Amino acid sequence: MAPAQALSPRAFVMLLLLACMFGGNHVAARFALDHGMDVASAVAVRSLATATVVAVIVGLYRVPLALTPRHRKMMPLIALLVGVQSLCLYSAVARIPVGLALLAFNTYPLWTAAAVWAIYGHPPERAVLIAMPVILLGLALALDVSGAASGLGLQAQWLRIGGGVGFALVAAACFGLVLALTQHEVADLDGRLRTALTMGIVGVLALLASLAQGGLHWPDAAAGWWGLALLTLLYGTAFTIMFTLLPKLGVVGNSPILNVEPVAALALAWLLLGQSVSMVQMLGALLVVGTVMVLGLRRR
Repeated sequence: MAPAQALSPRAFVMLLLLACMFGGNHVAARFALDHGMDVASAVAVRSLATATVVAVIVGLYRVPLALTPRHRKMMPLIALLVGVQSLCLYSAVARIPVGLALLAFNTYPLWTAAAVWAIYGHPPERAVLIAMPVILLGLALALDVSGAASGLGLQAQWLRIGGGVGFALVAAACFGLVLALTQHEVADLDGRLRTALTMGIVGVLALLASLAQGGLHWPDAAAGWWGLALLTLLYGTAFTIMFTLLPKLGVVGNSPILNVEPVAALALAWLLLGQSVSMVQMLGALLVVGTVMVLGLRRR
């Protein structure tokens, strides 16, 4: 594989902006979830709005709509997994500090490697095996698994964060499986069409889940409405930029620089939600993010 092309300053800034947008989407979601909105409703609104935006892009660029039998078989499964991932990640964000939920989710490269090994028989690369304990150590520090930084102790700390961490790890496992299936089953499908289909199916599934629970639950305060508007705007805008501007800058949408999202979320959550972490937890966060970025930047 040829070495990756050096990023231009404009592309680098654009990627950092995208990471902040994706991180800000989850901070905004916390406002909506704290003020009357439930997880399924938030996912439905965000996904359907994003699907609409990307579908317009598909139409404007006249992306071919033909699907092979493999595409028609795998896309519903991939969309279902993305739906579970979205519900679980927002459930994690609702329960624990936003940045920590995203850090636990950032273990998805390990889950991807495990899925590729289990399904396709390709063992993890040596770099992934080396990175695994480093990521897990960083995550343990960031989550303060022993309760030392919080002063709560092991049992009380896990009573406080256990549910949120569990949801985040399930989201990471689902996303890892999505990446494995995407790489091996539908990589030849245009990314814009793939995203429009995925977000559309996820939005419909989340809407059905909301209706099964009595209908959409809207925010009950102004802060919640602002949160809903911002999470939809940030998520939709980030995806639009990813599939329109980034290719023109010679950048792929899954650039490792996007993995600074948890750090951006930690900063935004501290400023807007008053969620703070200790220096040890911040060190763990940087260890996780740095290791994931090294994995993404390595030559293969």
